Amino acid sequence: MGAVAAAPIRTAVVGFGISGKVFHAPLIAANPDFSLDVIVTAQAERAAEAARLYPQARVVGTPEELFALAADLDLVILGTPPHTHYGLAATAIAHGLNLVVDKPFVPTSALGEELISRASDGGVQLTVFQNRRWDADFLTLQKVLASGGVGEVTSFESRFEWWRPEGFGNWRDTVSLAEGGGILHDLGAHLIDQAIQLFGPVDTSYGETANRGPHPDAADTEAFVSLLHASGVRTRLWMNGMAAQAGPRFHVLGNRAGYTKWGLDGQEPALAAGMPPSDPAFGVDPQERWGLLGVDGATTPVPAERGAYPEFYVQLAAALRGNGALPVDPAEPLEVLKVIEGIHALA
Repeated sequence: MGAVAAAPIRTAVVGFGISGKVFHAPLIAANPDFSLDVIVTAQAERAAEAARLYPQARVVGTPEELFALAADLDLVILGTPPHTHYGLAATAIAHGLNLVVDKPFVPTSALGEELISRASDGGVQLTVFQNRRWDADFLTLQKVLASGGVGEVTSFESRFEWWRPEGFGNWRDTVSLAEGGGILHDLGAHLIDQAIQLFGPVDTSYGETANRGPHPDAADTEAFVSLLHASGVRTRLWMNGMAAQAGPRFHVLGNRAGYTKWGLDGQEPALAAGMPPSDPAFGVDPQERWGLLGVDGATTPVPAERGAYPEFYVQLAAALRGNGALPVDPAEPLEVLKVIEGIHALA
């Protein structure tokens, strides 16, 4: 299908759990370049909620029902568990539909390479929802580094931690490592992607993983990753769903100063609470959570950039109309997958 006409981009969201309900459907509904035409969910309670929130959308129970409507669609968004991504994406490509695949992209880089090749051969656009490139804290950090405020970076620490001893209450608790499960696949896809965006390709990697959750046969619930980038910067990344006390979100040391930021981006909880992306307060980090730049005893708060998840779909609409690059080149999540695979092979 490739390029899409100027009319609203006719869109289907597959899955109405956290991904579909909290992220994709609200962002699509808020963007006039798209129309939310179909929602796929097999759960009756979710189907009822989808119909209530988006009465203009057709709610169907199976992907087969969705693909029967392919002639009336331009774009499919996969907000389903990672072990379903390859099969659904391959079918969408076969129907000539453009694709957004949530992360983790697919369980293995080999499957990712095949999907990218199929999309290219089929003339459809494929991208991956690496939305945390548009976190308020990450956008602010990019600005801090570009300004030279810390000087030459010598060490970068990034954490995504919370306290959920009962587990997630969704597929993340039970999907196996081979199926793309585990916190390294899930949150690692974000933190490694951010590190590569900041400091470039990875030369060598090392990692540690463990399962400390309530499901003994599940994949990892915590992970530590150390990456040496070709630029010479060392990044250290922590992901933990069992952290009774969270560390700083970012801790950056340079030869002139440091930068430390606490607390997670607020866009996900705002969307979950029903705040529309058009709300003036959406994506705004409160002043008390701004990061500090400087040296101990002489630090200054850095005003936060506004979080911008809607920008992913702004860029996607332009790309689908032939007016710009995809918001995320799928080759980049593929490189992240290769890093994750290397860590799992040695962990």
